[in-house]
Amino acid sequence: MTFKTKESRLLLILGSFFVANAILSEFIGVKIFTVEGTLGIEKFNINLLGVPNLSYNMSAGVLTWPIIFIMTDIINEYFGVKQVRYLSILTAILIAYAFVVVGGAMHLQPSDFWVTQNINGQSLNMNNAFAGIFGQGMWIIVGSIVAFLVGQIADVLIFHKIKKITGDKALWLRATGSTLVSQCIDSFVVIFIAFYLNPQYHWSWQMVAAIGLVNYTYKFVVAILMTPILYIVHGIIDRFLGKDLAHRMITMAGRG
Repeated sequence: MTFKTKESRLLLILGSFFVANAILSEFIGVKIFTVEGTLGIEKFNINLLGVPNLSYNMSAGVLTWPIIFIMTDIINEYFGVKQVRYLSILTAILIAYAFVVVGGAMHLQPSDFWVTQNINGQSLNMNNAFAGIFGQGMWIIVGSIVAFLVGQIADVLIFHKIKKITGDKALWLRATGSTLVSQCIDSFVVIFIAFYLNPQYHWSWQMVAAIGLVNYTYKFVVAILMTPILYIVHGIIDRFLGKDLAHRMITMAGRG
C-alpha cells in the first residue's frame, strides 16, 4: 500500500502526530513542574474546598496534550468520527503496549559499569532513576488510559453536536468547546482513578475536586490560547488539499 493521495498522506501525518504526542505525554508526565515558578511569578496558594495552599503544579504531559486535542479536532473535521475513534482506540492500545515494554526493560539486570553515573556533578543510581521515571504505578496507567479514551469520545461527540448546529461556520466554537469539555472530563477522571480509587493514596473527594479544578483552569486557559493555532493548521491543510477537495472532505466527514 502506498500513500499516493493527498487525503491518505494527510491522515498519516495527523495520525502519527496524534499517536506520538499521546505516548510522549504519558512518559514525560511523570515530571511535575510548577507553572508559577516556570513563569517566574509567586505561587498563588489557593484555598479551595477546604484544601489549603494549592498552586499550579502540573504534569509535564500538559505540554503535548494541547497538540493532541488540536489533532483530534482536525482529524474530526476532515475525516469524521470513525477515524478519530479508531485512532483513539489504537493509541490506547499502543500506550498500554509501551508500558508493558518499559516494564520488561525495568526487570533487565543492569550492567555494573552503568549503574552509578555522574550527572551534573551528582552521583546517581541509574537503575533507580530509570525505574523512578518510567515505572508509573498501575493505577496511574489505568487512570490515564481511561481518561484519554473517555475524553476523546466526549470530544468527538460534542464536536459534531456543535457542528450540526453551526454548520461549517464557527470552527473555534466546535473545536474549542469540545476541547474544554473533554479536558474537564480528563482532568477529573485521571485524578479520581489514580488517587481516589488507589488505596495507596486515600485522597478525599475534596482533594480530588480541588486539584481537578485547579488543573482544569490551567487547561482552560491553554485551550483558549491554542485557538489561533487551530486556524493556522486548518489554513495550511486547506492549501495543501485545495479548496474543492478540502470542502468535499469536510462535507463527507460531517455525515459521520
